[in-house]
Amino acid sequence: GVPAEPERGCARRRPAESCPADHLENLTKGGKPMSHKYTVPLKKLIRDLDLKIVYYPQTDEEILVSHAELMRPGLAFTGFFEGFVPARINMIGRTELAYLETLSQEELRRSLEEFLSRCPKAVITTQEYSFRSLFMELAEKYSVPLLQSPENTSHMAAQLNAKLSLELAPRTTVHGVLMEIYGEGVLLTGDSGVGKSETALELLKRGHRLIADDAVEVRRVSNTTLVGSAPDNIRHYMELRGVGIINVSRLFGGGSVKNTANVNFVIQLEPYDRNKVYDRIGLEEETTDVLGMRVPAATIPVQTGRNLAVIIEVATMNYRQRAMGNNSARELMEHLGLTEDIE
Repeated sequence: GVPAEPERGCARRRPAESCPADHLENLTKGGKPMSHKYTVPLKKLIRDLDLKIVYYPQTDEEILVSHAELMRPGLAFTGFFEGFVPARINMIGRTELAYLETLSQEELRRSLEEFLSRCPKAVITTQEYSFRSLFMELAEKYSVPLLQSPENTSHMAAQLNAKLSLELAPRTTVHGVLMEIYGEGVLLTGDSGVGKSETALELLKRGHRLIADDAVEVRRVSNTTLVGSAPDNIRHYMELRGVGIINVSRLFGGGSVKNTANVNFVIQLEPYDRNKVYDRIGLEEETTDVLGMRVPAATIPVQTGRNLAVIIEVATMNYRQRAMGNNSARELMEHLGLTEDIE
């Protein structure tokens, strides 16, 4: 996805008097509109989801999708258009097609024309139907892409929702390294030169997987999920001072890399500061803010002689234990009869 631009192509190919304005919904962060709204080319969705093109408008400009929500136009076919959002992709399944098959030829034409004249972003059907020629005729009249899915409605809706949520999610780029350690997505952050890539290299030798080095693109795909990946042009590459650029997949094998991973845990690496008090017990659960979400975090001081790879492995396993409701520090305090100190 890329930051959205005004839909000049949409306005040009659709008569203004016949197509109401798109009612775009703002992505929010903390109740406030996000600064960018992203789009994904419709042709990319067609390619990635293996959709068949029944009709596609001849236009010089790319058709861009900016809504992550689908519409099921069952009520629209009966003439009720309140809440209809033209910017959304519409999916027509077995129930809607069964209803349309019951209409007379005149009612069918009127229903389809009222629907398509509002210029939905695209229409996907998931079943065969008898009025394909009429549908194509009206789709061409109003320049509405008409697509066919080989999947059933439920599976197609799930795949498309997941794809749109990922492509249109709010995002940020973080300077760091994203690794998958024991199945958990761990984001290593810290100042340049602190040793993030060198630590990641040791973790790779210990059997863990690299997702991104140096620049990690993090997307908020839902209220509870962050997904991290590498920009396409640097995916699976790593920079090591004194060595240069290496291709991790080529050196360590295909099993050493992964394209995406959830961001479950953030570890901040920083040079050891003798004047700073570091957590040595672990009673408090640290978090950090990423795109408005609180993510479990830890700060690990970097000091000569410390095996950072092993420490990060242990920190990751400890995070998983806490997520399961087990807190070793609290258990120890309870064994020592110091429960008042943790309340």
